[in-house]
Amino acid sequence: MSKKEEKTNVMRQLDQLGIEYKCFTYDNTQTNAAEIAMSLGRSPGEVFKTLVTVGRSGEHYVFMIPSTSELDLKKAARAAGEKSISMIPQKELLPLTGYVHGGCSPIGMKKRFRTFIDTSALSYERIFCSGGRVGHQVRLRTADLLKVAQITPAELV
Repeated sequence: MSKKEEKTNVMRQLDQLGIEYKCFTYDNTQTNAAEIAMSLGRSPGEVFKTLVTVGRSGEHYVFMIPSTSELDLKKAARAAGEKSISMIPQKELLPLTGYVHGGCSPIGMKKRFRTFIDTSALSYERIFCSGGRVGHQVRLRTADLLKVAQITPAELV
């Protein structure tokens, strides 16, 4: 990251908590998580995308899954204790989370939502997630991510 580049909310929050991370930048025209993993030279299993959903109850939930995976909505609903879960419309993402599509991170959202990560993350010491802005990824210890964002592991894919 260049010295002139402004830190994102994600980076500021991690700095404030004293959590070690490394920021990676990539071509910000890429929003496909699998392409981002390739551009970072990493396994798609190490790069997690952040998805925001709404349950039948009206509660919102955040799910993190590997970049090449699809969220199993039935497994997601089971993890959240909901009858059903659906993706929120893209236009609701920014007002709800403070993040745009392709830059949504489980760290630093406007409001804390119950957050789940696929259990595959536990097989990596460090994983990547959005740095809070399109074109930015942060790599941090999986245990630190689970703690800072209060994330629950679950089978999601």
